Amino acid sequence: MAHYSFVTHWSFPAPVEAVWEEIVHPLEWPKWWPGVEQVVELEPGGVDGMGGLHRSVWKSVLPYRLRFDSRVSRIERCKIYAVEVTGQLKGRGLWSFSAVPEVTQVRYDWDVEATKWWMTLLSPLARPLFAWNHDVVMRRGREGLARRLAARTAGQQSG
Repeated sequence: MAHYSFVTHWSFPAPVEAVWEEIVHPLEWPKWWPGVEQVVELEPGGVDGMGGLHRSVWKSVLPYRLRFDSRVSRIERCKIYAVEVTGQLKGRGLWSFSAVPEVTQVRYDWDVEATKWWMTLLSPLARPLFAWNHDVVMRRGREGLARRLAARTAGQQSG
């Protein structure tokens, strides 16, 4: 299998609680994250979502889709949200949140192995292309979430 480790940093002029609420509800991601085609809840998990299982389909710039399941494995409210991933990708994702005055910093660690035979086969040559593709997907996610947070903030100010 081909192993990939990516680290992404996002920053938003929004309260950490608002950013947290968007990221820990993956059923909402297709509304604001271009590239997330579908998220289906397979198991709801506990009151806080711990143990919840979601199946998602992602479409990127490159001409392929990835399907994988994510089980919530760790929650520390407004600090840590982690998932274990199985399917066409296998590994883990870890969202870390920190707040400084009026800004929320988000770090995403994505440590996975590609289980699709062709991705494993092409990995030695295509690794830079797969990394670029991941960066595009994450940039679009940041942009989509920034728009969503700005719209919510504007709605609260006018209400």
